[in-house]
Amino acid sequence: MPKSIPDGAEKKLKIRKKNGLAPYLRSGVAGKTFDVFNIVFMVVFMFLMIYPFWNQFIISINQGLDTQRGGLYFWPRVFTLENYRFVFSSSNLMRGAVISVARVVVGTATHVVASGLLAYVTTVKNFSGRRLVRVMFIASMYFAGGLIPFYMLIINLGLLNTFAMYWLPSLFGAFNMLLIASYIYGLPDSLTESARIDGAGEFRIFFQIIAPLCLPVLAVVSIMTAVGHWNSWFDVIVFNPSGQWDTLQVHLRRILLEREAASQLLLDQQQQEAMRNLTTASVRAATTMIVTLPILFVYPFFQKYFVGGITLGAVKG
Repeated sequence: MPKSIPDGAEKKLKIRKKNGLAPYLRSGVAGKTFDVFNIVFMVVFMFLMIYPFWNQFIISINQGLDTQRGGLYFWPRVFTLENYRFVFSSSNLMRGAVISVARVVVGTATHVVASGLLAYVTTVKNFSGRRLVRVMFIASMYFAGGLIPFYMLIINLGLLNTFAMYWLPSLFGAFNMLLIASYIYGLPDSLTESARIDGAGEFRIFFQIIAPLCLPVLAVVSIMTAVGHWNSWFDVIVFNPSGQWDTLQVHLRRILLEREAASQLLLDQQQQEAMRNLTTASVRAATTMIVTLPILFVYPFFQKYFVGGITLGAVKG
C-alpha cells in the first residue's frame, strides 16, 4: 500500500502545482531562504551578462559628442542614428556582408560534413586504421607548424587571394571530430550492422542513419563553427592582401580605423562639420552591434540542440 500524504502537505503540493513551481521551490525556512538567494543571484548574474551589451547599444544610438560626457547607463540622452549611417555609408559594406554570409554557409556546411564523416570513420570497428587516424588528428591539436610555414603552404597550394582560403584549410577539426565521435559511440551498433546486412554503403549509413541521430551534436558544431567564421578577420588580412575577398568584419575594422585617424587629424572645415558628432567610441559601439546581432538572432533557433549537445558526455546517476 502506498503511503498516504498528510492533508497539509497535500494542500501545499496542490498550490505549488497550480502555480507551476513544484519542481523549483522548496518548503521550510532553509529551503525558502535558499530559493530567495538563488533567485537574487541569478537575477544579478543575468544583469551582469546583459548590461555590457545593452550599454554598447545605448552608446551606438547616442550622439558621439554627448557620449564623451559620460553618464550613459540605461537610456540615450541625445538619440541619433548618425553612427549607423556613417558605418553603412561605405560602398563596399554590402559586398563584405555577402562574402561573410557565404563564408559562414560554405565553411560551416563543409566543416560539419567533413568532420562528421571523419568522426564516423574513427568509430567503425572493422576499420583497422581508425586508431591511427584518431591519434594523428589529436596530435594536430597539440603540435602546429606556426604561421610562417602555414603561409608558405597556402602560397604553394595557390589559395592566396581566393575564397577557398576561408573554408578549405578548416575542413577538418580535431576537437569537433572527437565531439561527434563521442556521440556516435553512444548509438547502438545494431543500427549500422543491420544496414550493412541490407547492403547499405558507408556513405548511406552516415547520411541516412547516423547524421539524423546526431542532430544535437551536429547543431552544436555548426553554431560554434559559424560563430568562428563570422568573427574571423585576421586570416582575411593575412591571406587576402589584394582585398578582393574582404569580409564584413574587415570592412568594419577599416571604417573604425579611418574614424580614429579622422579624429586625430581633421584636414578641413567641411570634414570637421560632417563628422563633428561622431566619435571613435560611438562608431565602435555601432560596429559591435552590426557584427553581434546576426549571431544573436540565429542562436535561439539552435539553443535546444546546443543544450542537448553540451550534455552529451554527462553521466546519469
